[in-house]
Amino acid sequence: MASNKKNGDATGLDLEHELPSSGTDEQAAPAGSAELEGELEALRAEKASYLDRLARLQAEFDNFRKRSVKEQQDFRDYALAEALKLFLPILDSLDRAAKTNAASVEDYRPGIELIDKQFHDVLAKLGVEPVPSEGEVFDPNQHQAVQMVDTDEVEDHHVIDELQRGYRIKERLLRPAMVRVANNPKK
Repeated sequence: MASNKKNGDATGLDLEHELPSSGTDEQAAPAGSAELEGELEALRAEKASYLDRLARLQAEFDNFRKRSVKEQQDFRDYALAEALKLFLPILDSLDRAAKTNAASVEDYRPGIELIDKQFHDVLAKLGVEPVPSEGEVFDPNQHQAVQMVDTDEVEDHHVIDELQRGYRIKERLLRPAMVRVANNPKK
């Protein structure tokens, strides 16, 4: 009796070794089992459907990524080609100037001034503009100081002259201007 109470309930039944009751429960077990099998099969089919869908979405995303990279490269190539086409007339003008038999250097001046104007016009079309320098307050974000000059003729920390022009495209600096900057020694 002690072992029955140890493994069973207060009635003294051995629950570990008890057989299922006869009758309706035996008939319900197979029906419940078939129902569970059907539900399991439905879940397996749903899982397979989701895995297939996931694989298709991953392949679609990979194709999109590859197509996007190619389109970006094509756009860069096209944009570069369009910019280069704008420079070709300037190159043509330089080639013609090189073939000219001028008597003196002064004969070249009007042609070179025209080529310079063409070049600046193309840069302006592309959104490139010169960085203002001469007479401006020195700005380390736009200017590169090459030399500090002690002088009282120009205000302190102002650009005296420009040694190489700087350029920016919209708000982005392409190249800083190389400048000489005034330094007014204090007396």
